[in-house]
Amino acid sequence: MSYAIIGFGRIGQSLARAFARKGIEVSVATTRDPESFASDAAAIGLKVIPKTLAEAVQADIIFLAVRFDSHREVAKALPTWEGKTIIDVTNAYGVAPETLGGQPSAHVVARAFTGSRLVKGFNHLVADVLDQDPAAHGGRRVVFLASDDDEAASEVGALAENLGYAPIKLGRLSEGGLLVHARGNSWGQLIFKDLVKFN
Repeated sequence: MSYAIIGFGRIGQSLARAFARKGIEVSVATTRDPESFASDAAAIGLKVIPKTLAEAVQADIIFLAVRFDSHREVAKALPTWEGKTIIDVTNAYGVAPETLGGQPSAHVVARAFTGSRLVKGFNHLVADVLDQDPAAHGGRRVVFLASDDDEAASEVGALAENLGYAPIKLGRLSEGGLLVHARGNSWGQLIFKDLVKFN
């Protein structure tokens, strides 16, 4: 299984550090030339590999860690996303519900990434928290996952476990998933909640 993070701002770099902590290789890319962020990637770890967008999207599981309004530009990188699992880390705060057709923003993202299996996840934690080791207070930091594809949610849940997190499935995007979606100028009730699960 191969992994990539598209977007290398604060959230993208925090996700890269999560991979580096566990020694798991991950590609990182933006729409820029990889040379422009190669030193930042190297500072995180040897297994954080800067690539072009065209190269990075060949991965099996892809974190979409860009601004919501940039997702369509990323989606143009492939004619079809069949066989890919997209983890939607975006937040559509400030985007009017009417612009989204009254749907959760992840439905809009899923339509752009034609053929993909989409999981909403890792988006409820701010960068400063996501940057920390998920082993906290004798437990593991929680990440919420929502998807209309149970198999994809399980696949991403297994990855979250490997990264040291405690995944909690919220169900479908338009059900429990609404708890981790921004709607207009309001945040889902679980966004910004930093929870720890104890075994």
